[in-house]
Amino acid sequence: MLNEIQKDATVRMDKSIESLHSQLNKIRTGRAHPSLLDGIQVSYYGSDTPLNQLANVTIEDSRTLALTVFDKSLCQAVEKAIMMSDLGLNPMSAGTVIRIPLPMLTEERRRDLVKVVKGEVEGGRVAVRNIRRDANGDIKSLLKDKEISEDEARQSEDEIQKITDAKMKVIDGMLAVKEKELMEI
Repeated sequence: MLNEIQKDATVRMDKSIESLHSQLNKIRTGRAHPSLLDGIQVSYYGSDTPLNQLANVTIEDSRTLALTVFDKSLCQAVEKAIMMSDLGLNPMSAGTVIRIPLPMLTEERRRDLVKVVKGEVEGGRVAVRNIRRDANGDIKSLLKDKEISEDEARQSEDEIQKITDAKMKVIDGMLAVKEKELMEI
């Protein structure tokens, strides 16, 4: 029973960290990366479709993304979706290939992005703490129902705390890496 609670907490914490990682990948640095466009939706036959299902996204050079749209009639819709996104990108069309140059980041913009990253990381920390709280609540309910002893409950809570501390170190490492990446010129 206690092992199941610990495994569940570990799996949920890992999923939270995975989610945080994908959120941090969307915050752009000076380098081009296909995941930068993951959140963009394009109107395709009346329904919003993820951009990566309508075009092949590749890295042309360190500061340029190239999209090869599968359906030539969608080029304008794809361009419009990229311009309307909050990424601040200005695509250039050349037939079925759309090139997206990434502008240089100013020092002020870099600082703003670091603040955004710190906010995302804090959200990840809160998620991990909530999972810890849920696991400890499950342990307390088992103790209340007299299914486990107080020693087992204390030992399990300590184990949950060790797991939480390890996950927090991973999150702090992700913050340090992303901060360094953003502040490099």
